Amino acid sequence: MREKKKYRILTFRTTTDAMTMEKACRQNGIPGRMIPVPREISASCGLAWRIDAEDFPLYEEKIRELYVEYENSIELML
Repeated sequence: MREKKKYRILTFRTTTDAMTMEKACRQNGIPGRMIPVPREISASCGLAWRIDAEDFPLYEEKIRELYVEYENSIELML
């Protein structure tokens, strides 16, 4: 079993918002990946963006500047 790691999870109201975030992050060099929403939380569209918790503060302003609306921002061990 792999060791759990702390991540920041961004959830979205719609699949379109989730896909827009993925594309914008890739174009702007923001690390992370699209994942199914973890069981511990819920979101309308079922998709979430996962970024290392240590990286989030470094990219938080850049993510805001993308103007992609996300529903929640939650820190979890995954």
